[in-house]
Amino acid sequence: MTRKSALIFALVGILWGVPYLFIKVAVDETDGYPPAIVVFGRVFIGALILIPLALRDKSIFAALKGIKYVAFYAVLEMIIPWLLIGTAEQKISSGLAGLLIASVPIWSTLITYFQGDKEALRFNRVLGIGIGFIGVVLIVGIESLTGSSDALSILMVLVAAFAYAYAIIMIREKLPDVSGIAINAVAMGITAIFYLPFTIALWPDRAISTDATLSVIALGVFSTGIAFAIFFTLIEEIGPTRASVVTYWNTAIAVLLGVLILNEELTIGIRVGLPLVMIGSYLVTRREKV
Repeated sequence: MTRKSALIFALVGILWGVPYLFIKVAVDETDGYPPAIVVFGRVFIGALILIPLALRDKSIFAALKGIKYVAFYAVLEMIIPWLLIGTAEQKISSGLAGLLIASVPIWSTLITYFQGDKEALRFNRVLGIGIGFIGVVLIVGIESLTGSSDALSILMVLVAAFAYAYAIIMIREKLPDVSGIAINAVAMGITAIFYLPFTIALWPDRAISTDATLSVIALGVFSTGIAFAIFFTLIEEIGPTRASVVTYWNTAIAVLLGVLILNEELTIGIRVGLPLVMIGSYLVTRREKV
């Protein structure tokens, strides 16, 4: 990895590690926004950033030709997961949410296996799935039994992680040659249109904190628009497989920020599950020597 690609890698990890902090502040039940409005805000801003980029190189037209697949991708990657995560973070810590999302590579491997790719379950991947699954079970079990976190909220984030995994597999299969920036630009536009009526209907009649508003803006600018654009630059630099390892960096950032900035408790569930999920995800994505 060159110095340039290493810097891009670190930047993407930070940009995708901080959204859990921003979401936690933005959806605060006392002076924040309803989760649906947070989703609308981040995708609206993200679309304003990505659509001009996709128009400049005309890649947006290829994405529009495959609109039915892009729309399904939007449902799985943005419309459902971001609402689930925002709703869940009203009751669980931002660090726990980030940790559970780190299970995406494990779900991806299982999905590709059940779709017929028998090579998906090579030894290191089977080992990784086993370790990661134990980590998830321990997180859910310990957090629920000790009363540290809400079990339904944990399930919401796991469903979001599964949706993330399937969305990427599906869109790569259906539109393999279409720019990722264009796909996400159109998907964000679709998501913004979907959530606009809910944003109008749910607009709060109470005072909203400046921190919540700034968090929504930061989500849209940094963790949605800029992060997606830079991530696809990273893929061009080091390839999709190595780029996916940024998931581990994201998780560490999410947990660290939750503890340092939001004073979230580093619970037993996170202490036990964090290393297992990260080791499992690493093994799943590690390329085997042949």
